[in-house]
Amino acid sequence: MKIGILAIQGSVIEHARAIDNAGAQAVEVRTCRDLEGIRGLVMPGGESTTIGKLLKLEGLDVEIAKRVKKGMGVYGTCAGAILLAKEIVGGQKALNLGLMNIQIQRNAYGRQLDSFETELDIPALGKSPVPAVFIRAPKIVSTGAGVEILAECNGEIVMCQENNILVTTFHPEMTDDLRVHKYFINIAKGTAGSPHALPSELLFSKQLSRKLAKC
Repeated sequence: MKIGILAIQGSVIEHARAIDNAGAQAVEVRTCRDLEGIRGLVMPGGESTTIGKLLKLEGLDVEIAKRVKKGMGVYGTCAGAILLAKEIVGGQKALNLGLMNIQIQRNAYGRQLDSFETELDIPALGKSPVPAVFIRAPKIVSTGAGVEILAECNGEIVMCQENNILVTTFHPEMTDDLRVHKYFINIAKGTAGSPHALPSELLFSKQLSRKLAKC
């Protein structure tokens, strides 16, 4: 199964390696044509303003939105989460696709020096803690209807899902833990040919994991 990696900016190589190691085939995406044949798309971190401008320049903003609405899985980390959000709040704006019912604030944790590593309890991914790297991370300020919170850290939402859309404000690709990428691959499998559907095993897992995860 092919999973696209938006190869405009950010940790493209790291995400591609994680997807390959998690059992799918990573394909770099730079143009609309590159989206053909993929079941899901990873939107890496980077500089959201720059990525947004380049998406628009290539017409990828429209094409990605169209495919996600038809059921293609999409996973945004950090800047990718910003681009997927319905609304960006605060003084720093960027082009966003408006696909996920969340409000997000850019660079909310501060400067590069304020980056940190921690471990998260994410019941949907199993009992053992998940390592997480936060780099000039945004904050998910609020979530709307249809969004399920999968993890929190110090009271802040750091991972959530709305049907075939997954976002994290941390960078799992910077660790050797493949569980987040495997979770997304399962989402992509479930959305193929059936818009906004989830695999039955994920639905069962989510029913058992309604409580919020806290670091």
